[in-house]
Amino acid sequence: MKKIMLICCLFLGVSIAASAQSRPGTSDPVEKAKELQQQLKLTDKQTAQIAAIYTDSAEKFDKIKTEQKGNNDKMLVAIRPLRAATVKKIKAVLTTAQAAKYEKMVSGKDKASTGWSDGWSSTASN
Repeated sequence: MKKIMLICCLFLGVSIAASAQSRPGTSDPVEKAKELQQQLKLTDKQTAQIAAIYTDSAEKFDKIKTEQKGNNDKMLVAIRPLRAATVKKIKAVLTTAQAAKYEKMVSGKDKASTGWSDGWSSTASN
């Protein structure tokens, strides 16, 4: 009985780890830009520009996270302007049609809305 329970726990742990790694929004900024490329049909140039925006945003988020030392309330306040600036920079790279679709994604009106406005989802968990 103990062996069966151990095997079940091991299987559950592996399953959870695998699903956490494949969740949208947990990729690095470059991969996240490539996912956005598929969602919005971006050009390679747009994708490179957005990857740079996401990378910059992730670095700034890491700095905020370090400065706030795990205080989630202060962190949430500090990242609001960063998130807004990131969205604004990304929209500046997009066409009008792409920007409209992106707006739905970041506002949660699209089922693919996970983390598109930040660029730091991967570093937030590190």
